[in-house]
Amino acid sequence: MTLLIVGGSGFLGTELVRQAVSAGRPTAATYTTRPGSATGVTWRSLDLRDPGSVEAVVAEVNPRVIVNASSGGADWAVTAEGPVRLAIAAAKAGSRMIQVSTDAVFSGKSPVPYDEQCRPDPITPYGAAKAAAESVLLLHPDAVVARTSLIIGDGQSEHERTVHELATGTREGVLFTDDFRCPVHASDLAAALLELASGDTNGVHHLGGNQALSRHELGVLIARRDGLDASRLPTGLRADSTLPGPLDIRLDSRSTQRKLRTTLRGAHEFLAPGRPHQRPCQAG
Repeated sequence: MTLLIVGGSGFLGTELVRQAVSAGRPTAATYTTRPGSATGVTWRSLDLRDPGSVEAVVAEVNPRVIVNASSGGADWAVTAEGPVRLAIAAAKAGSRMIQVSTDAVFSGKSPVPYDEQCRPDPITPYGAAKAAAESVLLLHPDAVVARTSLIIGDGQSEHERTVHELATGTREGVLFTDDFRCPVHASDLAAALLELASGDTNGVHHLGGNQALSRHELGVLIARRDGLDASRLPTGLRADSTLPGPLDIRLDSRSTQRKLRTTLRGAHEFLAPGRPHQRPCQAG
C-alpha cells in the first residue's frame, strides 16, 4: 500500500513518516520549502494552493491512502482550500483520504466533552479554516476527518518551546488556567492515524489524549519533565485576555479509541518524569 503523507516535513508529518517507514510501508511525502531528513521515503514538492500541483503529485504517486498532516495556520488557501483540492484529486485517483483536523473547530461554548456527533462552531480564523476543510467528507465518500488536540512531542512542539521560553524568562506571556484541552503525544497520534489509514473506516474520528488539562497544568508537566522550575510559569485567564480562542474543548475520543490498538495516553502519563520520550510504533 503506497501512503502519501502531505506535510511530511512538518512536526506531525515527520513522526508519520518515521513510523510508516519503520513499518515497511511504501511511503511518499510532500514538503513546501524543503524535504525532511528521513530516508526510505520519496519526497515531492507540493503547493496546496495550486490545483495543478496537487493533481500532478497525486497522479504521480498514485497512493492507496493520503494523510493530510499539513499546517497552514489561518491561511485560508492552504488550510481550507488545500484539503478540498486534495479530496477531489484523491477521489479521482481512487485513493482514500485522511484529513487531520483540530478541536479548534469548536467554540467551547457547548457542554463538554465534544464527541464526533458535535457540529463545528469555530470562533477563530484558524478554527474556521479547519472547519471548512472538513467539507472533504462531502466530496469524497472514503474520507476520514481526524480531529485532535494540542500535539506534544519530545521537546519539538510549539507548546513545549513556549513553556521553556516562559520558564527561562525569554518570552513574555502567560499560560491560561481556564483553557482546557486534551493533549496528545505525536507518536500516539501518528500511530492512530496509520491505523485508520490501514482500515476501511470513514467519517469523523476524535484522537485526543484521554485526559483534559488546562494549558498551565500542561506547562507544569512539561517543565517538571524537562527539569525546569514550574513555579516560574506565569498564569492568567483567557477570559481576561484579548487573545481570541475557546475556553474549554475536551474531545471525547472514547468511540474512536475502542476501534484502535494504539492507546491515546493522557499527558500525566506521557510527560511523567523519567519515562522514555519515544514510544514504539503500534500500527502494523
